[in-house]
Amino acid sequence: MQKFALLSVSDKTGIVEFAEALVNEFGYTLLSTGGTAKLLRDQGISVTDVSDHTKFPEMMDGRVKTLHPRIHGGLLCLRDNPEHLKAAASHEIEMIDLVVVNLYPFEDTVARANVTFEEAIEQIDIGGPSMLRSAAKNHKDVTVVCDPSDYTRVIESIGSGSDNVEFRKELALKVFTRTAAYDGAIRNYLVTQSQSAQDHFDMDSVSGFPSVLHIESNKANNLRYGENPHQQAALYGDFLEYFDQLQGKELSYNNIIDISAAAYLIGEFERPTVAILKHTNPCGVASADNISEAWDSAFATDRQAPFGGIIVVNNTLDIDLAKKIGEIFCEVIIAPGFTTEAREFFAKKKNLRLLHSKVGFGPDTLQEIRTVPGGLLAQDRDQKRINPKNFEVVTKRQPTDLEFRSMLFGWRVVRHVKSNAIVYAGDEKTLGVGAGQMSRVDSSRIAVWKAGEASLSLTGSTVASDAFFPFADGLLAAADAGATAAIQPGGSVRDEEVIDAANERDMAMIFTRTRHFKH
Repeated sequence: MQKFALLSVSDKTGIVEFAEALVNEFGYTLLSTGGTAKLLRDQGISVTDVSDHTKFPEMMDGRVKTLHPRIHGGLLCLRDNPEHLKAAASHEIEMIDLVVVNLYPFEDTVARANVTFEEAIEQIDIGGPSMLRSAAKNHKDVTVVCDPSDYTRVIESIGSGSDNVEFRKELALKVFTRTAAYDGAIRNYLVTQSQSAQDHFDMDSVSGFPSVLHIESNKANNLRYGENPHQQAALYGDFLEYFDQLQGKELSYNNIIDISAAAYLIGEFERPTVAILKHTNPCGVASADNISEAWDSAFATDRQAPFGGIIVVNNTLDIDLAKKIGEIFCEVIIAPGFTTEAREFFAKKKNLRLLHSKVGFGPDTLQEIRTVPGGLLAQDRDQKRINPKNFEVVTKRQPTDLEFRSMLFGWRVVRHVKSNAIVYAGDEKTLGVGAGQMSRVDSSRIAVWKAGEASLSLTGSTVASDAFFPFADGLLAAADAGATAAIQPGGSVRDEEVIDAANERDMAMIFTRTRHFKH
């Protein structure tokens, strides 16, 4: 029985080799159109034009060529339905067992500068999606391919001789995912081009939260597992475009979460800065005149927590710092650059992941989305710029210049610490970090204990809190630990009580009027 495969592709990657295998190894008769047919003939591959198969000419500048019963009947006919087969025989419709179609490049077209509306419209594919949908609907009998990366698997499946229905179902799902995205791209473009559509446009979308949320993201790669070995995981989107992995094991789910936190944190600083993170929490951060000095202060905050952690710097990492880091075990090191000597030094640690960080993040990083039972939560990422001009000194005593620098540094760090968050800071360095506790006092106690373990004095330090002190006890605990100034959002019904407590201890205190919960 003659086997037909219909090939009509815009992206011609791998199509020649695929077609050769279909003809030479499996005896398929190829049907094709336009540029695809010409390419195959130029390569010496026998191919029948769709117009010869349908006995109906292409017309209207190619707008009408595959929209024909001999095409769609051959795709939609159920092979085990006698009535379908009778109708097919009556109308001389031959079965098409394989369809390979990828669509006109509409998305690429409208992304070009100065593209005209007419040009965009002509890149709306009609016949392609129709064939894909017909074949995908009848995947029980028809293999449908919309992605060149699947060609090898399709050839292997045909070669196996088995009736791989599950594989065809997988390919069909891929088709409907692609056509849904394609239609969505067309819809979005037309909205921007239609005044009438804009007049009735979902105004909620102006704020970035439309009435209907459409999310589509291509898989970058599968991960070994998720947070734990029994959890499957995959990475989607363009995360890997922001980092070049220079060496080391593949990134894990937890690595990627930590790297994201590290990248957002280091973006707070312009002076040479080092941040050490564990489970997304900073356990040591410092700025200095050079990156090596910054490391000394950051590492001094906590010499235990960095084991197996993430190190991020905002300057080129040189051999001096490389040797210091080499004394401990860490999972990932991120830097905007590495000297040749540093690269050679780290190359001895085969499993250590080195990442070159690129400048800036795309607009997709401006929002955060997480799953909840039955739905999703979306919010703007907490990226509000810190503007000291908006700070308010609420105590009788003004902070000294040193206290103000310390408070500003602590405030930049504390917004990246899990709530409840407390950070004790000195001049451009952390001294103690308390994170993720049920009460603010508990976080303060942990931060004080951490400082004590590191033999760091908190005398003359400043304390930063991500949210207001609900009672005076948290502030008094900081004073008892040696802090002389505090920075917090304010906004508690007991603000006056907390201010009075600060005045009694001769502390300076700033209200930022901005909370930074990080649940």
